Amino acid sequence: MTISDTGARSASAPARPALTIPEHGGPVPRAWDEAERIALWPGTPPGGTFAAPERDPSLPPTFLTGIAAPELRLFQPLPEMGNGRALLVIPGGGYGFVSIRNEGADVAALFTAAGYTVFVLVHRLPGEGWSPRETAPLADARRAMRVIAAQASRLAFDPHLVAVIGFSAGGHLAATLLTAPALPDDAGVGDAIDQLMPRARCAALLYPVTTLDGAHAHGGSAKALLGPTPDPAMRAALSPVKRITPDTPPLFIAHALDDAIVPAANALELFTAMRAANRPVELHLHEEGGHGYGIGPADAPAGLWPLAFLRFLERHMAAALP
Repeated sequence: MTISDTGARSASAPARPALTIPEHGGPVPRAWDEAERIALWPGTPPGGTFAAPERDPSLPPTFLTGIAAPELRLFQPLPEMGNGRALLVIPGGGYGFVSIRNEGADVAALFTAAGYTVFVLVHRLPGEGWSPRETAPLADARRAMRVIAAQASRLAFDPHLVAVIGFSAGGHLAATLLTAPALPDDAGVGDAIDQLMPRARCAALLYPVTTLDGAHAHGGSAKALLGPTPDPAMRAALSPVKRITPDTPPLFIAHALDDAIVPAANALELFTAMRAANRPVELHLHEEGGHGYGIGPADAPAGLWPLAFLRFLERHMAAALP
């Protein structure tokens, strides 16, 4: 466990320069536009009818909304670099958009350089007409794991060596994918892909939302996912911190203590729950970084999480399945 916190600084201490945080806005990266698109569902996804929202004009083009057809974007390593392993990356966005630059394309570039085949998930947004709204993103994440398993032979990776990375609300979705009980959406569409039952080998959760209930819940994500009058049972079912079991895969968790959007208590409570269940877990708490730093600031320890997670992956990918 890595903990860094300088506490209160002297009033006379000079202010440090702002961190160099990767850009989340700007134009859509060329690599994103050129990536292969893999549809999750044959035809219309299950669960209601898409209702095109009015897009907030202040959102940059890298914040995707209006997702009628959820998909995976595929990023591949150079043939000589492939290591036979894959990652599902789930960007954040508070369940109101999907941030595909700093928590998508940037992440893919880093991990493909390390030999991983990377799939970035563009999932449905709960407020865009789907029913039940609260399980549409989870249905997409579960389907994504099955689609990835179905692609293993074509793309030359082991379907048993797939890990997940999730950021913020995407961290919540990743954690829910690993911990949620069976829900009505699991029926899928009844095709051959639905018969696959892949399991994530391990996961990294970056500044994740881990609860939709209590003092540390992220109100924006909870409201966007559950709606204005959430069912208490669904609130509990979709709070990963309450769903850790002896079968939960190993977790790598990183969070900045100065995160003003999702309190670091989310990470601490999940770490505590994993320890109580005697599950493998690693927690990195960083003094600074704020929220939404993606692959991390280049000039602070929070920017070292990808290297630490690569080491974590090496250990857990090599271990025998429990």
